[in-house]
Amino acid sequence: MNPNRVRSRTLAGAAVAVAGLALSSSAWAHAEISPPVAKAKTAELFTLAVPSEKEGLSTTKVELTPPSGFGIDSFVPSAGWKRDVQSTGSGEETQIQKVTWSGGEVPTEEDAVFQFLANPDSSKTYEFKVRQTYSDGSVVDWSGPESSDTPAPTIEAKSSLGGGGSSTLSIIALVVGGIGVVLAGTALATHRGSRPIA
Repeated sequence: MNPNRVRSRTLAGAAVAVAGLALSSSAWAHAEISPPVAKAKTAELFTLAVPSEKEGLSTTKVELTPPSGFGIDSFVPSAGWKRDVQSTGSGEETQIQKVTWSGGEVPTEEDAVFQFLANPDSSKTYEFKVRQTYSDGSVVDWSGPESSDTPAPTIEAKSSLGGGGSSTLSIIALVVGGIGVVLAGTALATHRGSRPIA
């Protein structure tokens, strides 16, 4: 099968769960990359979620620096955002050094969400650097240790996902997506119920 078709189907299939992830990820309170566990040497769709936590301000720029050995292949378009990619090499040898999303605006208590297809090349823990810029020019560097207020996002790549494999990840994605849909429905119902009667 044409690799581009496989990629398109993968990205399209994951789009359904994105809304759920965006709605439910605000509870994380940290920049996160999911899934947190992935299979090494296997292309997978990853999601970066960065929370806007400063009251009255919006996230206007997000920079992601991937670790060595974590090969980003392509990106899902992010409506309202401009993407700038810094890379070395060309063709299949292209290595993405940094990607910057700018021009968007994500208000307080919402998450900036970006997706990309990537391939971890070995079994180990990968640590990412994320730099978040707010509408007042202030910056948050998500690059600290796990115990800090601004920990760097990490994922663990394994040679095997142990029996469950992609089926387990699919179930987790469906559960997270389902929770997001329920939260969205509850929020919508609450919002409608609070409208004054004309």
